Amino acid sequence: MIETDRNSRTREGPPLMHADLTGEVIAAAVEVHRELGPGLLESAYHACLCHELATRRIDFRTEVALPVDYKNIHLDCGYKMDLVVAGKIAVELKSVDKILPIHQAQLLTYLRISGMRVGLLINFNVRMLRDGIVRRIL
Repeated sequence: MIETDRNSRTREGPPLMHADLTGEVIAAAVEVHRELGPGLLESAYHACLCHELATRRIDFRTEVALPVDYKNIHLDCGYKMDLVVAGKIAVELKSVDKILPIHQAQLLTYLRISGMRVGLLINFNVRMLRDGIVRRIL
């Protein structure tokens, strides 16, 4: 099977896991970015995206605690995922000049620790939001 994504790139393989749900989250983020543009703090985008998701009746939780299990010890280290959508998708928000490898590593680690398989990293500090979205699957 061959699919074409929104950027007209062709990809082979099975359909993307939770594609409809990630599409809804991305659409909500695009709406927030259209209204606000780049240049604000992450907290502003976070609040507005939560509002947009709620308006669209998309199930989500915010600031979800992420404890770390280390050598059979359960540690509350203060890690929090920005959003968890429908209990299936971890969403990390950024407002930075550029997504760095450490940001992607953070998302992958959150997926591994939480047991979720799909994550979105969304950087609102870009001219076109599509340039600030990274989707990862474990």
